[in-house]
Amino acid sequence: MYSRRFLVRALALTAALAAMTSIQVAAQAQDFPSKPLTVVVPYPAAGAADIFGRSIAMAMEEALKQTVIVENRPGAGGNLGMTYVARSKPDGYTIGLGTIGTQTINQFIYPEMLFDPEKDLIPIALVSTTPNVLVVSATSPWKNLGDVIEAARNSKDKKLTYGTPGIGSSPHLTGAYFEAMTGVELLHVPFKGISGSMPALIGGQIDMLFDNLPGSVNQIKDGTRIRGIAVTSAERSPFAKQLPTFAESGVAGFDVTAWFAIYAPKGTPQPVMDKLIDAARVGLKSEKVALAYEKLAATPGNLFGPDLAAFEKSERAKWGKLVKERGIKAE
Repeated sequence: MYSRRFLVRALALTAALAAMTSIQVAAQAQDFPSKPLTVVVPYPAAGAADIFGRSIAMAMEEALKQTVIVENRPGAGGNLGMTYVARSKPDGYTIGLGTIGTQTINQFIYPEMLFDPEKDLIPIALVSTTPNVLVVSATSPWKNLGDVIEAARNSKDKKLTYGTPGIGSSPHLTGAYFEAMTGVELLHVPFKGISGSMPALIGGQIDMLFDNLPGSVNQIKDGTRIRGIAVTSAERSPFAKQLPTFAESGVAGFDVTAWFAIYAPKGTPQPVMDKLIDAARVGLKSEKVALAYEKLAATPGNLFGPDLAAFEKSERAKWGKLVKERGIKAE
């Protein structure tokens, strides 16, 4: 048995070490950030996630008074990049741009996840929200959602195809939700980002495309190569007022909004988290971001820390149920 003197010394040493650690953490937080930060975007360049990753990096630089670098680490529906973030040193210098896919959908469709989105990442801020949109080629005979539904119901021998930026993405689940709500059967064709799916639509390799509105809005407005059919949100987007909602077009109750948010690895000190949250809050309210988002057809986020965590929980319940009902799995 240990002597009383030994136990007293051990407890004193433990307390001293804890105090030193606390002092070190406080000192690190006070100096934070003393070098450039990195925002990991777990998707290819040029898509909506990349756009918003770069926008939040720009928005936080002024408040943090440091450079914020964007690094694309695509793969496995965003899982590779977010796994990298979850395993990074929890010091606030590496954060990740999660999405509705990486944070609330992938865990239900990938049999083996190398990180737990709820336990291994700490929410910082909701970066943006945007509806998804259904588009077809400008040469398509379909002018509205009713045309698309009718064509799908009359093509039982050969299912109509819809492209998305990838398995588990919000456009993919939007397509599955559309099937569930209307009773039609479509064939999902996943691509590695919008840079692959949009040319396939224009070239006639797929019949239609579900995408985040920011990725297609400029081509929709141009109108020479694609035609917008409807947006997935409950209300029309102020950035594409000409497009009706799915609900307006006959699919009552249809409401899907894509979202993007930033996260830090578990274990990041609270004082550092507070600085990151404050920087995001200030940046997202800036005029610079408001103007940029207006061009991107998106709305700045307004959820931070615990409020974002609560929002995610409700999203997991919604999409987890759909994935199980539709039997959606990563291939």
